[in-house]
Amino acid sequence: MMDSFAWMAWTWPTAIFFIALAGTLATMTWLAVAYPEVERVGILRIPTTRGDRLFVSLILAAVIHLVWIALVGSDPIATLPIGEGVEVSSLWLATLLSLVSAAAIFRTV
Repeated sequence: MMDSFAWMAWTWPTAIFFIALAGTLATMTWLAVAYPEVERVGILRIPTTRGDRLFVSLILAAVIHLVWIALVGSDPIATLPIGEGVEVSSLWLATLLSLVSAAAIFRTV
């Protein structure tokens, strides 16, 4: 069974990404059921829903990561003392920037 997925680069960061994405979609679905969406007008001066703001946040996160890789790269910035050492990529800083921008989008757009 796993041989059929050998062409995919399944790593822990990839798995974490897809688990987080599934969790985000599940949370958004639960919020839509528990608290029906109401459009609001923010700094873009167009009515948006939670789903719209999530979509804009995800697109911006992709752009932030692509620009980060182009300008900074993904070299390790630290090595954690776990086992033989776990390298921490500079992409985690892009992820942090993406989360901050998503919070700003949900508050203002």
